[in-house]
Amino acid sequence: MPNEIPPRSGVAFELKAGQRLKVIDPRGEQVSDLLAFNRHDTAEVISSGRTLDYASRIYLTTGDALYSNRSNVMMRIEEDRVGRHDFLLTPCSADTFRIIYGDADPHRGCFGNLAEALKSYGIGPDQIPTAFNVFMNVPVDGATGVLTVEPPLSKAGDYTIFEACMDLIIGMTACSALQSNNHAFKPIHYEII
Repeated sequence: MPNEIPPRSGVAFELKAGQRLKVIDPRGEQVSDLLAFNRHDTAEVISSGRTLDYASRIYLTTGDALYSNRSNVMMRIEEDRVGRHDFLLTPCSADTFRIIYGDADPHRGCFGNLAEALKSYGIGPDQIPTAFNVFMNVPVDGATGVLTVEPPLSKAGDYTIFEACMDLIIGMTACSALQSNNHAFKPIHYEII
């Protein structure tokens, strides 16, 4: 039975080297922000810049590695039923909702949810990097560099499986940004295999 992350919330848990994390979109078109920290040294964290540099592309899928800020492989994408994820945009935050959406009383967003969930592991807000945004669909215009946030391509029951390549602390959300989730908030499911 999968674990559920309720809409607009987040969790943190440990994943041991060799274990697999299955991230499931139970209803379709819902993003999950995913962070990974070295369980034994939380200064080592997932790195968008290094991962995209080494992959030489921005859309990662089956067989690709997710690297740390120290160029170590933290996770590998073992199976991907969607094929479109984002590793460019930062977790949405109260500032995101204030600046982009003009909210006067903004939700704390994925950033706030991750900060709250990771607090018990001694990980503070300033340690939160760009997340691997599972199922997020961010097309980039090759000529202008303009990016847009489009509805996820994931359908109900779609999933992506990650293999842990070291002992990890994982932070995950059911994303809180309307634009990222085709204007509806839904849960995310996950299993540790």
